[in-house]
Amino acid sequence: MIAIPRWLLLVLAALFSAYHVMLAITSLDIPKSPWPTLVALVLYVIATIASLSVGSRVRMPDWLAAFDLAVSIVMPVLVTSQLDPGETNGYATWYVAAVGTLMTIAAARRQILAAWLGVLALAVQTVVWAGPFALGTLGVIGSIAWVAIAHMLAAALGTAARETRRYAQAEREAAEWQAAQDAHLFEGRARLSQTNRIAAPMLRRIADRGGVLTKAQRRECRILEAAIRDEIRGRMLLTDDVRAEVQRARERGATVTLLDEGGIDDLPEDGRGRVLARLAEAIAASRADRIIARTAAETSVAAVTVVGLMEPEPGAPFVDSDDLDVEFWLEIPRDT
Repeated sequence: MIAIPRWLLLVLAALFSAYHVMLAITSLDIPKSPWPTLVALVLYVIATIASLSVGSRVRMPDWLAAFDLAVSIVMPVLVTSQLDPGETNGYATWYVAAVGTLMTIAAARRQILAAWLGVLALAVQTVVWAGPFALGTLGVIGSIAWVAIAHMLAAALGTAARETRRYAQAEREAAEWQAAQDAHLFEGRARLSQTNRIAAPMLRRIADRGGVLTKAQRRECRILEAAIRDEIRGRMLLTDDVRAEVQRARERGATVTLLDEGGIDDLPEDGRGRVLARLAEAIAASRADRIIARTAAETSVAAVTVVGLMEPEPGAPFVDSDDLDVEFWLEIPRDT
């Protein structure tokens, strides 16, 4: 699709309007008095220049549309006040095409109502001044046709612009969806590879021993199972340092739970690295029996909350998990 430069359209409209000005000047000897025609000519020039230059948006300002409409109503009255409707006035009726041109510019600049009111006012004035047959002989029907064409083109361009925006939005959404699917696929492969790296040696050992494991080996299997569960539920909470500290905590008998609920997905990589470094330090420093790390909501000031709970001493009466002693509570902020 070839785009026409805006300046070229403005030049063409200016030249077309200048043609009407030339017709008006060359026919000043026909009216009884040239002064009303000169006033109409000045108004037309001002309105045309303003319509082509004022405003950077396509839609014409409302005040300018009102001014153009007023000019299109006043201009025929001024010119025809010095003309005889029973005579052949030649180019002295230049105002008909001038009004059509001015209203076409208004229609092209999305002021459809003002454009139609302008040419309808021209038609009514022409019928009152010279009768209904003058609509054809003076070219009023042609001016109305120009506005109709400009209206249809403006509507078509507006529809095309909306469709273009809709298709562009759909394309962006499709690209985002494809990127998300690719990311999920990549992450799934990465998790599967990590899980295979963790579990494969132990699975081979179990197969070699026919499923007969020692107590230490069974404990090692439970730790590996927890590590695999971390890969599924921990997601963004996992780094090599976090994995290492969680492994050490489990080896000393602690129960560690990592829950990533998507609260840090939007953090920049350096910010997420800082948060997870703090998480690794917190797990390493804790002597708690249960450690729970969970991502906070995206609207929260904290990125990750970490809590350490202490089990009751051996021989102590049973207590509910909600009554366990809190060894530490940490909220790792999003910002440094």
